[in-house]
Amino acid sequence: MTSPQALPTPATNAGQEGLDALLAHPDKALIGLDLDGTLAPIVADPEKARAHPEAVPALAALAPKVAAVAVITGRPAEVAVRNGGFADVPGLEHLVVLGHYGAERWDARTGEISAPPPHPGVAGVRTELPELLERLGASQGTWIEEKGRALAVHTRRAADPQATLELLRGPLTGLAGRHGLIVEPGRMVLELRPPGMDKGVALTEFAREIGAGSVLYGGDDLGDLPAYSAVDRLRADGTPGLLVCSGSDEVTELRERADLVVAGPEGVVRLLAALADRLG
Repeated sequence: MTSPQALPTPATNAGQEGLDALLAHPDKALIGLDLDGTLAPIVADPEKARAHPEAVPALAALAPKVAAVAVITGRPAEVAVRNGGFADVPGLEHLVVLGHYGAERWDARTGEISAPPPHPGVAGVRTELPELLERLGASQGTWIEEKGRALAVHTRRAADPQATLELLRGPLTGLAGRHGLIVEPGRMVLELRPPGMDKGVALTEFAREIGAGSVLYGGDDLGDLPAYSAVDRLRADGTPGLLVCSGSDEVTELRERADLVVAGPEGVVRLLAALADRLG
C-alpha cells in the first residue's frame, strides 16, 4: 500500500475542531463514508463499480482504532458489500454498511443483513418505467439500475447526458409521486426511492446509537448533502464533525460546504491511511 500522506489541514475552524476531536478520542469517533465516487471511482456501468484497490486496506488499518466505520449508500447492502470487498476482512469488525440510505444494515461482525419489507410503490414504478422512457424517446442511452428497494435511471451513456437528465426529471418526479416515492438526483442519475430515509437520517441515527463523540463524513454527490446537514446539526448540539468532499467537477455543492476537499477516491484513501498512521 502507498505510504500514508501527512494529514491535510481543514479549511474551516469547525473542520479543524472535528479533526482534533477525532484524533484526541478516536475510540469515540464515527467515520461515515459514501461508496460510489468516494470509496469507489465513478464508472459508466454502475454494476462494474468497485472500491479503490487501496480502500479496504486503509479501512482495515483505521477501523480497529475508532468507534465505528459506516459505509452509507443508496445501493442495496449486499451489492455494496460485494462492490466494496468488505466481507471477511480482518480488521473490519467495526464496519457496518447502511444500504438503501439506512433501510438495510450489514454488520461485518456477523455478515448478516437486516431490513424491513420493501415499499409497495417500487413495484408499480418498476412496471411503468420502461414504457415511460420509451414514450419520452429516452430509452436509448439510458439505463435502469434495479436496486430492489429503489430504481435508478442513469443518463451517463446518452449522447447528451445532462440534457437527457433534465428531460426526465419532471416525468420521473411525477411517476414517483403517483406511487408514493421521491426522486433523488445525482451525478447523471435520477433515483426513484421511498421517502423518509436519507443519508442524513442514517448517519444521525447510527451516531446516536454508538454515542459518537465526533463524526467524519465523506461524500461526493447530491445525495450526500443530507449527511452534511446532519453533521452540521450534530456540531450545533456539541458533537464535533469534519466534512470531507471527494472532489468532483460535476458536483460543486459539496465542495462549497466541505471543510476538506480531497482528490476523489484516491484522496479519500490517502486521508484514511494518514488517519490510521497518526492514530498508531
